[in-house]
Amino acid sequence: MDVGARSSPLGSWWQRHSGQVLALTSALGITVAVVVFREQLVALRGLGYVGIFLVGILGNATVIFPVPSLAIVFAGGSVLNPLLVGLVSGVGEPLGELTGYLAGYGGSAVVQDGPRFRHIKLWMERRGFLTLFVLSAIPNPVFDLAGIAAGMVGFPVAKFLLACWLGKTLKAMLVAYLGSLSVDLIGPWLR
Repeated sequence: MDVGARSSPLGSWWQRHSGQVLALTSALGITVAVVVFREQLVALRGLGYVGIFLVGILGNATVIFPVPSLAIVFAGGSVLNPLLVGLVSGVGEPLGELTGYLAGYGGSAVVQDGPRFRHIKLWMERRGFLTLFVLSAIPNPVFDLAGIAAGMVGFPVAKFLLACWLGKTLKAMLVAYLGSLSVDLIGPWLR
């Protein structure tokens, strides 16, 4: 019997839960960093909402390769008005997502036609607006595939931007408020 074919219970557990553990660890790490470096983040007020907007565009303009723009929204929510941070980010992020849409619209073979992409493309053909709204409202790397599929199926760009704006604004507001609350919750423990 091949030793590599067997997996330990810990290895099996890690395969099932590694994404959740890494997400939780990242969230806690960002929270601690925000609290520890709060003074330096306050110094970023010079860029303020314009910086949040630009990071929203640039962070979502990459196709497939993730850029942690939500970390900036989280940090921004801790030093700026979280409602405005969410609204500003919610405007910038859909504009950045146009790169994926345009890649699909141009017929570019950016993505292999794998099963995940075929499912998303089918969802776009059936319920495009709902698919875009839901996938943009939750942090996930699959949204790039939805943007490409939207362009490929000829989903109207105005509806694409509206669905993305609604979902991404909701997500950004939640993340910004979590950033705001994290300082109050974790700050006293780190002093």
